[in-house]
Amino acid sequence: MKNTLETRLGIFFAVALIAAVVLLELLGGRDLFTTGTVLRARFGNIQELKVGDPVKMAGVEIGRIQNIELTAGKVEVRMKVSQRAEVHTDSKATIRFVGLMGQNFVALDFGTVTAPIATQDTLLESTDQADLNSLLVKLDQVASGVDGLTKNFSGENFGNLLSPLTDFFKDNKPRMSAILGNVQTMSDQIVQGKGTVGKLINEDALYVSAQEAVRRWSTATDGIKPLVDQANLTLKTVQTTMAGINAGDGSLGKLVKDETLYRETTEALANLREIFQKINKGQGTVGKLINEDTFLKDARMTLQKVDKATEGLEDQGPMSVFGILVNSLF
Repeated sequence: MKNTLETRLGIFFAVALIAAVVLLELLGGRDLFTTGTVLRARFGNIQELKVGDPVKMAGVEIGRIQNIELTAGKVEVRMKVSQRAEVHTDSKATIRFVGLMGQNFVALDFGTVTAPIATQDTLLESTDQADLNSLLVKLDQVASGVDGLTKNFSGENFGNLLSPLTDFFKDNKPRMSAILGNVQTMSDQIVQGKGTVGKLINEDALYVSAQEAVRRWSTATDGIKPLVDQANLTLKTVQTTMAGINAGDGSLGKLVKDETLYRETTEALANLREIFQKINKGQGTVGKLINEDTFLKDARMTLQKVDKATEGLEDQGPMSVFGILVNSLF
C-alpha cells in the first residue's frame, strides 16, 4: 500500500472516528442518537452524580443522565429514558450508589399501574437518601463512643465500679453465710419430704385429691347437662312463642298486633270518659242522683210518711192497713 496523502488522511479519520465512538460510549453520548423521553427530578443533594450516569428501574438500565443544573434551591436532574420503559407519573426517583466507591445512579420505582405514563419534561417526585459522608461521620462517632466505653471498663475504672459491690459482700459475709445455710437446710428438708412443700413435691396425695375433684366435677356436670338441655328447650319454646306473637298468631298475637282492638279500646275509653264527664256535670239520671239532693229529700219524706202510717197498724186489719198506707203516700 502506497504511503500517499489520501492513505494518511483515511487512517487519521478512522482513528478519530474510533476515538469519538469510544469517548461517546464513556460519556454516555450515544443517547444523543437514540429516541427517548426526558424526565426531571429535583434533589437536595445529588451525591457526586454526573452527566452520563445510568438511570435504572428495578436494577435494569433504562436511560442516562442528560443534564444537571441548579434551580429553585434544588438540583434538577434531567434524565433521558427509553420509550419502552413504562415510567408512571407517581414514580419516585432516588439517588443510589453501588458499593462505597461505586458509581452513582438514579433509581426509579414502578409507581402505580393506574397512574398515567409520564410524558416529556414530567417532573417526578424525588426521595433524598442519606449522604455517604454523613454516614461515615456517624460511624466515626459510634466508634469513638465504643472506644470511650471500653476505656471506662478497663483497669482501675472497672475496679472502682465493682468496689461498692465487693464492700457490701465483705460487710454482710456472716449474714450471707447464714442465709445460704438456711437455704441449704430448707432444700434438704424438701428433698426428704418434710414440711408442706416437701409433701407437696414428694407425696402424691395432692395429685390423688385433684383427680378425685376432677372426677366429682365431671359427675356433677353430667347431672347439670339435662338441666341445661331443658333450659335450652324452654328457651327455644319461648323464642317460638315470641315469634308467633310478633307474627300476629293466636289470641295474644292478635291482641298485640291487631289495630282493630286498639281502635275499639281507644273508642271505649273515650266514651267512658265522656260518660264520667256528664255524670260529674250532673247530666242524666245517674248524674242527678249523684250531684243533686232532691232524690235524698224525697226519700226522707217518704220514709217519714211510712213511719207515721205504721204507728196505728197494730190494731187494724190487713185491708185497713193497706188503705192507710195508700192514703199516707198519696
